[in-house]
Amino acid sequence: MKLKDTIHFNWYKNLFVVFLLLVCAGGSAALTGADFSEVFENAGQIGIFMGRLAHPDFSYIPDILNPMLKTLQMSVVGTVLGVLFAIPFAFLATTVVTRNRVVTGVIRFLLDVIRTIPNLLLAALLVAVIGIGEATGVLTIAVFTFGMVSQLIYEAIETIDEGPIEAAESVGANKVQIAAWSIAPQILAQIASYTFYALEVNVRASTVLGYVGAGGIGVMLNSSLALLKYERVSVIILTILIVVAIVDALSEMIRRRLA
Repeated sequence: MKLKDTIHFNWYKNLFVVFLLLVCAGGSAALTGADFSEVFENAGQIGIFMGRLAHPDFSYIPDILNPMLKTLQMSVVGTVLGVLFAIPFAFLATTVVTRNRVVTGVIRFLLDVIRTIPNLLLAALLVAVIGIGEATGVLTIAVFTFGMVSQLIYEAIETIDEGPIEAAESVGANKVQIAAWSIAPQILAQIASYTFYALEVNVRASTVLGYVGAGGIGVMLNSSLALLKYERVSVIILTILIVVAIVDALSEMIRRRLA
């Protein structure tokens, strides 16, 4: 590489990229009507809010332990249900198992539709159908987990060694036997890893489901915000942070051992 080709002589290209990014940001702000001056005009209100948020009401902790426990229960049950349903559909979503592009295409389209629906929208729809409560939260998490984990599993199936499959087919094994004895042993560790990954994602996601009536700690967070009880909001956020950190650490440790 010649000296003129080094970054010292390409500063004008980097400057142009920065200029282009600033133009894009400015154009986006103009099109959306964003007024950043309002942030500075409301600095006093921001200071009051942050001041109250910085003084958590620790006496409120006993009141949020039970909702936090319900949130964890929702996450665990929803994750397990979602994974149990995701496994058979993931097998059907790959031609490695079905040898039928039509069946695989239909199943993948169904999974794509499920993954398209946002969590909060799904929870709102289920609240309208089922009603307010933890059952709605469990179903929301289960459907979300189903869509996410099924894709991860069928992508894992498509990368397996097809030697055992050919050996099983050569002795007359049917598709169920091939799936159980030739494919499943190759992806069991990955399924377990995906399950724990989904659990840590769901613990975070389940904390906001209470905003639409799906139960858990989100209900307490929503009510505290509505009542302007920012001291309680602060302690709820801290509790969620601690629980999520513990779940993440345990999940990462288990997934490393499975890898």
